[in-house]
Amino acid sequence: MNELLDVVTVKVKPDYRLELEFENGERRVFDMTQLMDKQPFMRLKDSGAFLGAHIDYGTVVWPGNIDIAPETLYDRSIPLTD
Repeated sequence: MNELLDVVTVKVKPDYRLELEFENGERRVFDMTQLMDKQPFMRLKDSGAFLGAHIDYGTVVWPGNIDIAPETLYDRSIPLTD
């Protein structure tokens, strides 16, 4: 990806997945399963805090100062097909 795209919406899905919409209108799904056993994301596991995902400054953030880079979300997600 050549340009940095902000995330404009996030929906939390089962099994630690995020449904994302980027500023270019693309909708994608990001699977966080492999990150959930790593810091800082392990603090979100089994606590219900994962459900608190929201958008701030163009990326996904959680309570406790946890965030993930929008370029990571874009590069490692898969496009949604309607």
